[in-house]
Amino acid sequence: MVYPESIDAVGIFSTAHWKDPKRFTYTPQAFRDYDVDIKIIACAICGSDIHTITGHWGEPYYPLAVGHEIVGHIVKVGPKAKKGLKVGDRVGVGAQCDSCGSCARCCKHFENGCPKLVNTYMSHYPSGVATQGGDASHIRVNSKFVFQIPDSLETKHAAPLFCGGITGSAPLYQNNVGPGSKVGICGIGGIGHMSIMFAKALGAEVYAISRSRRKEEDARKMGADHFIATNEEGWDKNYEDTLDLIINTSSSFTGIDFDRTLNLLSGKGKSVFITAPPASEKLTITPMQMLLNGYSVGGSGLGSPNDIEHMLKVAAENNIKPWIETYDINEENLSKAWQRVESGKVRYRITMVGHDEFFKSK
Repeated sequence: MVYPESIDAVGIFSTAHWKDPKRFTYTPQAFRDYDVDIKIIACAICGSDIHTITGHWGEPYYPLAVGHEIVGHIVKVGPKAKKGLKVGDRVGVGAQCDSCGSCARCCKHFENGCPKLVNTYMSHYPSGVATQGGDASHIRVNSKFVFQIPDSLETKHAAPLFCGGITGSAPLYQNNVGPGSKVGICGIGGIGHMSIMFAKALGAEVYAISRSRRKEEDARKMGADHFIATNEEGWDKNYEDTLDLIINTSSSFTGIDFDRTLNLLSGKGKSVFITAPPASEKLTITPMQMLLNGYSVGGSGLGSPNDIEHMLKVAAENNIKPWIETYDINEENLSKAWQRVESGKVRYRITMVGHDEFFKSK
């Protein structure tokens, strides 16, 4: 069988053998009136993909196709789908593919906090059907989580925006960052490099924060006005009481002196982490430090549909282009790309392309 009865994908059959992805087919859940079907043309690799396939977040189900930075063309639209979507549109899908639509959070446009949130992969629809990601020929999702891509954004650059881009920029919108804001971006990687670009585009004075100066030249090209290397003596004292907002984009809290990083904040400053570390990690903070300085510490995951629409507008108006590498999708290249991301050698995101050629070769 082929689409629409089944969907071709490539993924893992065991976390122990995550470096050896294989092709498989799966049956998507029944098409709902508000769904759309998308023929995928590109899918970027997120750190979440690596955490999942290696088992850092627990044992997944099998087989499993990951990938939630998806770009493709609509091939089917339900009669009650989101207004404006039509067959042929180039669209994107991120890490969320469904929500209940009726809870208090959904009604307040915080769909990414819905208790019944359905992730694009490693999740289950209310029907019980398991979700599969964008390393596939097609995907079927709730149209509320499908977004038209501005013509000025190239597919290979647009794909990473749908998880990394929105995750790293949503805290900027939520905290009203604009001209005059001083923002620190901690961690210059797949998400952090996009956070720098968006903070700069919004008019902020941007401080890139990293363990060493190895990425300083890159950070400044991305738009950073200042660079703080935390392996240098006195780094926190030199910039104490400076920042309005810190966004921590590091993949782990290990090795981060959180209290010293908070010292960079001015009074009533806020630190937001988008970090989703291995499940065993804990974050320790000092209550008195927060009390005396009026600091706030919070987390931010993904972004609402409204946030994503806003992000795409900002990206198009400011010509934001994530720094990427591209690979044609197949089993061998996907394995190589995963391993390159896992090693930390990517500068700074990988977009898998060539889905049509690969999946029609079956």
